[in-house]
Amino acid sequence: MNLKPSFTEKQRFNQWWLKLILFACLGIFLFGLVQQLVFNIPFGNNPVSNSFLIILCLLFALLIWGMLSLNMITEINENGITVKFFPFIKKETIAWNTITQCFVRTYLPIKEYGGWGYRQSFSNGKAYNVSGNQGLQLEINGKKKLLIGTQKSEEIQKVINQYFK
Repeated sequence: MNLKPSFTEKQRFNQWWLKLILFACLGIFLFGLVQQLVFNIPFGNNPVSNSFLIILCLLFALLIWGMLSLNMITEINENGITVKFFPFIKKETIAWNTITQCFVRTYLPIKEYGGWGYRQSFSNGKAYNVSGNQGLQLEINGKKKLLIGTQKSEEIQKVINQYFK
């Protein structure tokens, strides 16, 4: 049965500095490609082949597309907490009766998990996060740890108080 979620949050990677780096690299390689293919001027002191420049441009375009298409959706209803993190997780639902701890907390993404994204840490468990430092910390069946990043910590706390006893 599909229940209407009490809470829904859709997040995307929005680190401007990462987008800037990727677009700058793509721009440099596109410039080199045009310079080498169209104007027949070697790009750099030790130029690479035209096909390698094409591959570099395609690779950075693919990275940019991948980063822009990444999204994480968190839904909470009376059955539990569902996370979709395209393309890593199609859908993962954690039932309320399997959750032994559930609270919102501030965390250090780089120190605790090595950054953002789909992360695994030996001491802190799994993390699904796209930005920021607020997350919903879960302990599942008394042993598995999972942190779900959120940009709506106050709103998610109110919903958690509703369902988690």
